[in-house]
Amino acid sequence: QVQLVESGGGLVQAGGSLRLSCAPSRSIFSINAMGWYRQAPGKQRELVASITSGGSTNYADSVKGRFTISRHNAKNTVYLQMNSLKPEDTAVYYCNAVDYGNDYWGQGTQVTVSS
Repeated sequence: QVQLVESGGGLVQAGGSLRLSCAPSRSIFSINAMGWYRQAPGKQRELVASITSGGSTNYADSVKGRFTISRHNAKNTVYLQMNSLKPEDTAVYYCNAVDYGNDYWGQGTQVTVSS
């Protein structure tokens, strides 16, 4: 079992930045992979970025060059740094952990980008 606690969403103008945080209940190195998904109204949930326990990262094409997923070992936290935000980035963002085939989700945090 993995519990995930998210923080950092909010309202920002287009071109601005936000940083999301996700703290799991276990060591991030004991979890196969962690990532961020988002779901906009009327749309399916989609992968934004992910990072494996070995440090490999993966990004959706729509956020490459703007978003960065990283982890802080001492704080046992995974971050999503979002720069150059666009109105189309508006969504509820969910932290995800994949551990031996099981998916775990955070409660979600709203990100709203105004034009």
